[in-house]
Amino acid sequence: MDQDSHCTAEKELLEAVSRITTSSTPSLSDEEENQPKAEISCQVRKENPEKDGAQDSSATLSPNSSMTTKELQEYWRNEKRQCKQIKLLFEIPSTRIVDHHLSKYVVYKIIILQTGSFDSNKSVIERRYSDFEKLHRNLLEEFSEEMEDVTFPKKTLTGNFTEEIINERKLAFKDYLRFLYSMKYIRRSKKFIDFLTRPELQEAYGCLRGGQYTRALEILLEVIGLQERLTRGNPVAVVPTLCAIVVCHKDLENPASAFEYGEKALSRLHVHTSHRYYIPLLETMITLAYELGKDFLSLQEKLEEWKTKKDPVRVLTLKELAVREYVR
Repeated sequence: MDQDSHCTAEKELLEAVSRITTSSTPSLSDEEENQPKAEISCQVRKENPEKDGAQDSSATLSPNSSMTTKELQEYWRNEKRQCKQIKLLFEIPSTRIVDHHLSKYVVYKIIILQTGSFDSNKSVIERRYSDFEKLHRNLLEEFSEEMEDVTFPKKTLTGNFTEEIINERKLAFKDYLRFLYSMKYIRRSKKFIDFLTRPELQEAYGCLRGGQYTRALEILLEVIGLQERLTRGNPVAVVPTLCAIVVCHKDLENPASAFEYGEKALSRLHVHTSHRYYIPLLETMITLAYELGKDFLSLQEKLEEWKTKKDPVRVLTLKELAVREYVR
């Protein structure tokens, strides 16, 4: 991302913060805590030059007239990768009114995308006013100090479905999400992540329990990308979702795809062998590896090694574990 586009994104976020906070001026320490941070990897490189030595040698090149065309192309490819912004942006481009026999409400379409790249894996979710309201209450309980200056759009006695009110709330909710994401402790909190992922995961696991593996897989593949971006500092958090994808692929007789996602899950558990998913996943991977003609002996050795260290207890299968997730 070039400097102008980065500044524009940061300016939009700062304007969002100013719109939804009160006129009170925070102390310097508060400003430093709440100031939206671009979190761009190329900035980290500038601030930590000693880490550059650990980079690939091609990444340390600088453009000069002695470089060949191929070297220049490789240099700029590396520069683009290293300066990739990992910040998420929230947009609410549209709404729809749901009118059931006993209730009527507005549903807001939220697009979540990663800035600094052409994000082909952008996430699209829908939430209604009551979902935002519940999130706000939950965050106030845990982050009362951080949330004390945040205003929330109130319901009105009349006019909730007018175009003017709906458009005002679209902007307010977009600013609200951007402001929450700008605060590190809130964007990493389970309550914020659940707001963005839990409804879809509940639907996916419900489909899995009902044997609707194709639909469950479709939802899980949509949500896993968002989960990974929201939990960068905690890779183990996405293991249950990865394992649910393994179960779906396995039951749909796609062993190669099941093995692929199983490897991703196993790589996140290599230092977490006491995790409840570790042994069920290992057993499933042994079965898949044997079926695919892959090396299963190394996986078998890991399983035997674990068994010698632990008391023999009945371990649930991967599918038995998966169907227990997100039970209402």
